[in-house]
Amino acid sequence: MDKARETALKALHEVNEKGAYANVALARSLRAAKLSEVDRRFATELAYGAAKAGGTLDWILRRYLNRPLSKIPPMVRDILRLGIYQLFFLARVPASAACNTAVEMTKRCSHAGTVKFVNAVLRTAAREPEKAAFPTGKAHEAENLALSLQHPEWLVRRWIEQFGYEEARALCEFDNAQATLSLRTNTLKITRDKLLERLSKEGVEAEPSAWTPEGILFLRHGSLDALESLQQGLFQVQDESSMLVAHVLAPEPGEFVLDVCSAPGGKTTHIAASMGDCGRIVALDVHEHKMRRIAENCERLGIKSVEPLLLDAREAGRRFPRQADRVLVDAPCSGLGVLRRKPDARWRKRPDDLAALARLQREILSSAAEAVKSGGVLVYSTCTIEREENEAVVEDFLARHEEFSLENAGELLPLKKRPEQMLQLYPQRDGTDGFFIARMRRR
Repeated sequence: MDKARETALKALHEVNEKGAYANVALARSLRAAKLSEVDRRFATELAYGAAKAGGTLDWILRRYLNRPLSKIPPMVRDILRLGIYQLFFLARVPASAACNTAVEMTKRCSHAGTVKFVNAVLRTAAREPEKAAFPTGKAHEAENLALSLQHPEWLVRRWIEQFGYEEARALCEFDNAQATLSLRTNTLKITRDKLLERLSKEGVEAEPSAWTPEGILFLRHGSLDALESLQQGLFQVQDESSMLVAHVLAPEPGEFVLDVCSAPGGKTTHIAASMGDCGRIVALDVHEHKMRRIAENCERLGIKSVEPLLLDAREAGRRFPRQADRVLVDAPCSGLGVLRRKPDARWRKRPDDLAALARLQREILSSAAEAVKSGGVLVYSTCTIEREENEAVVEDFLARHEEFSLENAGELLPLKKRPEQMLQLYPQRDGTDGFFIARMRRR
């Protein structure tokens, strides 16, 4: 049995049938498999690639099936998806290897008839790839883009309408590119320059972020968990654009800050570092296991000012009425600005999700606002690029809460000032994750 492919199959099956996140499922499978570094990389490429190509793989598969995809046993479906991914997207993998290993994996989970079926489907696909040629022509423009760049068609059509065809293509291409790992220097313990020196000694190639003074981009590295600098709490892994939130919030030492959707604690601990760990930060979340992650991160980073609290964000205003100097609402959202970091997420989204999320976001923002004291600051942020979840939520809030006024978030960016009041970063324009930040003040 090919252990790399078997490891990838286990992870892909967890994603498709159990709703697991690809990174979590793959990490679990890799720990159990104990592969060589070469096999780890191949298993990762297979699992992430097949998860990312999800709907496109199913479209290709249907061109070679004589039965509905839903009628095929789940594990066999995933074996076929993995085989199709290798045949159509990994040119360096011989077709014979893709087919033979799929047959061997099918023998482990099904009977001889199914083995023959899998073999026939994949060998026909290898022999007749033209049967799965994507539709072309002006009438199929959106469908072709969705299939070739592995995105749901409804989302591609939405982006073409919003940005135009070329920008929509650039956005899809950005989502498919490998995400750069970024980290935030724990300025309570070390400066960025000193951390860069330390990482270099640990064999890491890195460079400073152009967006934040604490940010560092990893160019090449081995196992992150093996870095002593991580274990010693010298840095926190955090997306580059999300580091901007603490700068827009701009907390002062000694203040009371409420972070109402805080897990896993990247922004919370950044706020604490910005305050010199001097003040009170209450970090809310509704999941107990996420509360533990916040506490663990704080302990590793040496932070004492954070108080994790198990509480629904929609109860924040009643629990802390007019008490907080600053309140952060990093709201649950569709995550359509960070799809390059979550290869399977694009296929989990539905058009109706955006309206449902916008309702939840309005509820959380309205409750959180009740916790802001007179003269206090309220910041709303998301990792999406959809107006329905961003500007529209803030505009609706301001229309119903005349006691709050909008301030200029773009002017508070630490290194790249922007003119807009409500800050929206777009991947295809800014070269970073899609992110939205708005800052308001209670009069």
